[in-house]
Amino acid sequence: MKIENPKQISLLIAGSVSAVPLAVTIVIYLIEQWDIPVWFFLLYGIVSFGVGWLISWWAIEVFLLGKIKMIYRTIFSPMNMEERIKDAASSGDQLGSVQKDVQEWASIKQKEITALREQARFRRDFIGNLAHELRTPIFNMQGYLHTLIEGGLEDPKINYDYLDRADKNLDRLVVLIEDLDHISKLESGSTSLKFEKFNMVKVVEEVFKLLEIAASKKKIKLSFDQKYEKPITVKADRSKMLQVITNLVMNSIHYGKNKGFCKVKFFDMSEKVLVEVSDDGIGIESDHLPRLFERFYRVDRSRSRHEGGTGLGLAICKHIIESHGQTISVRSVVDKGTTFSFTLEKAK
Repeated sequence: MKIENPKQISLLIAGSVSAVPLAVTIVIYLIEQWDIPVWFFLLYGIVSFGVGWLISWWAIEVFLLGKIKMIYRTIFSPMNMEERIKDAASSGDQLGSVQKDVQEWASIKQKEITALREQARFRRDFIGNLAHELRTPIFNMQGYLHTLIEGGLEDPKINYDYLDRADKNLDRLVVLIEDLDHISKLESGSTSLKFEKFNMVKVVEEVFKLLEIAASKKKIKLSFDQKYEKPITVKADRSKMLQVITNLVMNSIHYGKNKGFCKVKFFDMSEKVLVEVSDDGIGIESDHLPRLFERFYRVDRSRSRHEGGTGLGLAICKHIIESHGQTISVRSVVDKGTTFSFTLEKAK
């Protein structure tokens, strides 16, 4: 028999306790030939069993309830503790109920610990990457200014060249700070979205014109996969979508091959529109894909610094798309190219 609650335990104890003296009494009765009626033994057995059961049940209940309170005081708040104790006490399987609650609590705590570890890793990586991104332009400017102070100002050629380099590093710092401010506002939800209906094809065409010169330096062709006669009308924040497309196309230019391409495609998905930005660039190894949208995460740090950028472009894209209640993803094959995909609500 499986023992699941105090009642069963007390029944077992009462039966054992009452059976022993009853058996001894019967043995003495048979030896001594006492003149005692049979009903006396029945009454004696019933009374001793009942008293033993009540006492043992009360003792076990008090002991078990005290242990349950100690456990629940540890794992639950005072507001929930009393309710949990009542539920456990009224349960047919008290021990099983407590075990279930403890296992649920342990599972929740394990998830919290895992999340805290992930946050600590993310925070550590973020601080280290931020320090690196700030240190590089600052040290560069410091070196240029020291050169000018130590005599470079007297040489007009060095004077102009080094001041120009310092100015470019200062511009990089300004862009970095602006991107940090932008992503901070997106994460905190303090940036309001201005939803409107617009043609996504026109947004992409605007980005192509904006980045035409940058693409021409590597002879990269910016185009659609086909000619879209009808407008692709979506409901979103137009300025934010302009930023997303700009970041994704610029990413394709930075990591694209010479004489390569960057294509934008649209797919009708009933109530949504799927937008894809594809290139035939260097591609990304599969190990890097899960972390690609993290702030400052770079697949190749040396190449990333050479190509420019703050390392926040893809993270900003992710936050913008998710703030619209949509999703963004990436797939890539090394030496074949990369495709970024995101959804938008179709305008009705």
